[in-house]
Amino acid sequence: MSSEPIVEARDLTKTFTIGRGADGAALLLHAVDGVSLDIAPGETLSLVGESGSGKSTIGRLLVGLIPPTAGRIKLFGQTITAPQTRQQLAAVRRRLQFVFQDPYGSLDPRMRVGDSIAEPLDVTRGVTRAQRTQRVAELLEMVGLPRDSADRYPHEFSGGQRQRIGIARALALRPEFVVCDEPVSSLDVSMQAQIVNLLLDLQERFGLSYLFISHDLAVVRCMSSRIAVMYAGSIVELAPRSALYAAPQHPYTQALLAAVPHPVLDRVRTPPIAGEVPSRLVQPSGCRFHTRCPHAFARCHIEAPALRETAPGHFAACHLHERAA
Repeated sequence: MSSEPIVEARDLTKTFTIGRGADGAALLLHAVDGVSLDIAPGETLSLVGESGSGKSTIGRLLVGLIPPTAGRIKLFGQTITAPQTRQQLAAVRRRLQFVFQDPYGSLDPRMRVGDSIAEPLDVTRGVTRAQRTQRVAELLEMVGLPRDSADRYPHEFSGGQRQRIGIARALALRPEFVVCDEPVSSLDVSMQAQIVNLLLDLQERFGLSYLFISHDLAVVRCMSSRIAVMYAGSIVELAPRSALYAAPQHPYTQALLAAVPHPVLDRVRTPPIAGEVPSRLVQPSGCRFHTRCPHAFARCHIEAPALRETAPGHFAACHLHERAA
């Protein structure tokens, strides 16, 4: 695996204007705040955290669906947050794709499946009708669907089959980097396993790199090379998969893992994390997790911890590790 990342993000920030206050000032929602990450060729970096932590916003930023408020993004060595020509952006965007959470909502119900899959090909010059038909058939077989599925409509398929269609469409232009945004969250457990295995098989076959977004720690454990844990718009822990599950360093990660149902006793081992995620309209002081953290002390209330290496390749943003050192 090459040591050069194909995705580099530095100090990404994204705010959304959601209205105006009584004084006329803009109300800003702070979705992402100072996130930095890399993804290597052939790697799966998973983003996990509670709903509203900013995971999906990161995915949309990395593929250019929305622009960052601040920060820098490099894809395949090219900075896409600086002014680019249409041709330069088109060359980069051919190399990345997005698999959405809702397999039905991401497909036009009025279009036949073959036409939906072929949409990326239709905007590419030089693809003949015969090549288009052949490529659609190959993609359907690649994701485990029969060729005659091309003539049917999305409502004729199950949720798992529709997600396979979405994956086929994402692979149409042979991308190198794919963002998978909660791709199995709306599926039952047996179908989740099938889609995860399909994604892993495709990764091995084509050398794909994934950003895999999920709140399901069991699914993430199967998919990931490394895992980044997000809380209230920031990454609080980043580690290789085995290290994170064996020795989580941040209290938030520890609480998430402790709440995973036990495989033998089939029950939750600890109560859910107490308290609520802080408002994203006002940037809180100190560590954003301090209002819910059982280990918080005075410094946590006033100073935000930096993401520091606590073990080789393992990073955590927590004052406890500085105190121990």
